[in-house]
Amino acid sequence: QVQLVESGGGLVQAGDSLRLSCVASERTFSPITVGWFRQAPGKEREYVAAISWRTGSTRYADSVQGRFAISRDNAKNTVYLEMNSLKPEDTAIYYCAASRSLGTLGSEVADLRRYEWWGQGTQVTVSS
Repeated sequence: QVQLVESGGGLVQAGDSLRLSCVASERTFSPITVGWFRQAPGKEREYVAAISWRTGSTRYADSVQGRFAISRDNAKNTVYLEMNSLKPEDTAIYYCAASRSLGTLGSEVADLRRYEWWGQGTQVTVSS
């Protein structure tokens, strides 16, 4: 059973940067797509970004386009989320998720039901 472990969250000020990491426990980890999602208090979990494990192609939610960057290091079984120019509205628990069924980075990357594995989340708090 694949386990995903996020890290790198914390308390920062508006305009600061953070880099989140998501490490998979299995050496044979080979998803098709890995995504980052976030959930703010009282809100539904929402899509942030996704990356193709094989090609490195990426796709972003409009709310983070140009500020966040998703990347992966296949040798380390790790996916990163570089977050720049953080805003208070970015405050949330951030989760990584992996899918064996998402073959393309179309609109379906935002569908939580398409991801088989989830991490436990890491808290990001941005103060104004």
